[in-house]
Amino acid sequence: MLDSETKRRIDTCRDILVGKVPDPKSQVEQITIALIYKFMDDMDAEAEELGGERSFFTGEFARYGWSKLMAPGLGGHEMLSLYAEAIQRMNENPGIPALFRDIFKNAFLPYRDPETLRSFLKEINTFTYDHSERLGDAFEYLLSVLGSQGEAGQFRTPRHIIDFMVEIIDPKKDETILDPACGTAGFLISAYKHILKHNSTGYQEQQDREAYDEQGVPMEALTLESPLRYSGDLLTPDDRKRLATNIGGYDISPDMVRLSLVNMYLHGFIDPHIEEYDTLTSDEKWPELADVILANPPFMSPKGGIRPHNRFAVQSKRSEVLFVDYIAEHLTPNGRAAIVVPEGIIFQSQGAYRQLREMLVKGYLAAVISLPAGVFNPYSGVKTSILVLDKRLAKQRDEVLFVKIDNDGFNLGAQRRPIDKNDLPEAVRTVKAFLQQGEVAERKNVLAVSRERIGENGEWNLSGERYATGIEQLSQYEMVSLGDVANLYQPKTITSKEILEDGPYKVFGANGIIGYFTEYNHEAPEVLITCRGATCGTVNMSEAHSWVTGNAMVAQPKDDRLDKIFLFYFLKNTDLSSVISGAAQPQITRQSLAPFQIPLPPLEVQKEIVAEIEGYQKIIDGARQVVENYQPRIPVHPDWPMVELGEHFSTSGGGTPSKSKPDYWAGDIPWVSPKDMKADVITDTEDHISEAAIEGSSTKLYPAGTIVCVVRSGILKHSFPVAILSRPMCINQDLLAFKPKDDGIVSKFLFYVLKSKSTKILEEGIKPGVTVQSFYNGFFKSYKVPLPDSDTQQAIVEEIEHEQSLADANKELIHRFEEKIKQTINRVWGEAE
Repeated sequence: MLDSETKRRIDTCRDILVGKVPDPKSQVEQITIALIYKFMDDMDAEAEELGGERSFFTGEFARYGWSKLMAPGLGGHEMLSLYAEAIQRMNENPGIPALFRDIFKNAFLPYRDPETLRSFLKEINTFTYDHSERLGDAFEYLLSVLGSQGEAGQFRTPRHIIDFMVEIIDPKKDETILDPACGTAGFLISAYKHILKHNSTGYQEQQDREAYDEQGVPMEALTLESPLRYSGDLLTPDDRKRLATNIGGYDISPDMVRLSLVNMYLHGFIDPHIEEYDTLTSDEKWPELADVILANPPFMSPKGGIRPHNRFAVQSKRSEVLFVDYIAEHLTPNGRAAIVVPEGIIFQSQGAYRQLREMLVKGYLAAVISLPAGVFNPYSGVKTSILVLDKRLAKQRDEVLFVKIDNDGFNLGAQRRPIDKNDLPEAVRTVKAFLQQGEVAERKNVLAVSRERIGENGEWNLSGERYATGIEQLSQYEMVSLGDVANLYQPKTITSKEILEDGPYKVFGANGIIGYFTEYNHEAPEVLITCRGATCGTVNMSEAHSWVTGNAMVAQPKDDRLDKIFLFYFLKNTDLSSVISGAAQPQITRQSLAPFQIPLPPLEVQKEIVAEIEGYQKIIDGARQVVENYQPRIPVHPDWPMVELGEHFSTSGGGTPSKSKPDYWAGDIPWVSPKDMKADVITDTEDHISEAAIEGSSTKLYPAGTIVCVVRSGILKHSFPVAILSRPMCINQDLLAFKPKDDGIVSKFLFYVLKSKSTKILEEGIKPGVTVQSFYNGFFKSYKVPLPDSDTQQAIVEEIEHEQSLADANKELIHRFEEKIKQTINRVWGEAE
């Protein structure tokens, strides 16, 4: 468990860096590099104390030793120059093992402020390499700040979920263990710890709890239990050698490879096996199988999809489909796997998803564990499940086990605070009993379904609730079929040509207002269920006197037994995935929806429930107004000089490398275009280019902290995107970069000035009568902004960031009260809160 002093030190390092390195991932990289730098010197010092010789800082690299870097007489600029040169050259050091050379590959210092570096290294100096689990805990806590990669569909797996999956799969000392999308290597470390623990004398008597069984521990303090706490004394030298060779992982990102190597090293792996490898597009390692595979692969696919090789059984361009296929096909005959998957894998009806599910059910699948939608908060509210694969068992057992997790020990809000409800320990016992003895627990949210039944309609749907007929009903109220109490129908649709930009009556499509029409087909507001497409199953409410199109299913109460507003809130907060079907695309039909069972409280109780929910909804709506409408405001003092941007900032654009040269687009340098300008801080981009692309085109590489804005794009019709680069990136010709000409400028101050004046900038700067919106040439060079002294600039930045934190607190309020609405609906179902 993380101790408070270690946590404080890590937090201090981040606080020192944040002004110069705003991106959390870049902060983690800088702290990682500095820690390893310090630890190499510690190991040299230890070797000398024991009568040996230094091996890391010798020869021409001796001048980079930590003690020389921290020498009292060394000036700030000299320290900065020495450190920056050292980390860039360290991978050329012949005296260090390959592991450390890999860690320093492409390392660089993204800022040039001596005082920031001095304060940072002073804090790093308090860490000491001592072979203890404390370092693993410290690094695990550091990795917990990595939330930004959620935009790429890569969500850091919570440590209690990792331990939960490892406990179910139960890896053994002689088995090969793989994570083909390993991120920071959490699954591999947990598997190693599991094996050491089960091969340590007296482990049965140890009362320490697994991460998934902890109670009252904050999420940020819930680190992977260090393998170094277990002696593994029952392992022979050959066992240990085999184990070190058998555990490995791949990742496409060199940054993640670096972090995983460090994480494994600090958790006791002397020679970790992590390789930079594209699991989906390279077939170099295709013949290599594994006994155990544990993974939470990325869910998102790039624009245009993945371009995989042709050895996959299921042909698809979707990364989640390909990763699950890869994992299944790379298990040995007795192989087992646990995989985190998005909901598309569970019930999407497109051909590749359906084909994958059929393959899994027929030859691989043992269990499906449904997780709550907030498990990955604050990175994402995405709904996920865990697929448990067992090739041997799938051929022996006729049934697949379905388990639903309602609570994982934390609330489902953005902060994920500990609660006293946790279904994970019981789920472990339930799934292991099924895998080992074929036993099916008789309890809520557990169901065994025959493989024949899963495939009987050709959908191979893996939503357990779809097969839950006959399960004990816990609600105290009468259960009725939706079709018995509501008229279900799709109204007459109108063509897109008939829909007007303005008119007397609103037109409601599947997901809200899509235009206007001269007539209406519904006098009263109606409950609408999206019945086609990717958002199938979402529920909305139309307005009075509106036209509802045929892309929505209307659910209209037949009589006064059912309150319409109650029906709306109830369906909106109920999982309808079990009624989704369709071959070409997801769809809900009247035939699939009508039998859906719902509890029917007395009308008076329905109205009480509506009143309770609407009270919560008002708070949510108010908080959402704050989140959506907050904009930084900078009150300009009359004494502040108004200066042209061109006087204090150099402005320049970028370019687009030739698309006809594939090697230009095969690098790892982020290339920013307007489609990437969706956040205040740009952490990554859809497209990446190579060094050759920079040399062969007009694009430029800008340092971390550069302010960029969109100057040509259709997006300028309604907004003016401005952002900060979190690391060195290139930009295209539709963006403009601002670089301060002197030290009296705080870059973030300009960022907030531009954001606060966005409306006025669009009004004054956009050329009229053009097809694609763009600014007048030279507009920004001559645009005047207020420029107080640097201390005032910094004070304004800090004040705005404080305001932003208050606005962000409203996001937590939204999560909390959305959870209260869900709990209210759960009471109707008869489920405990």
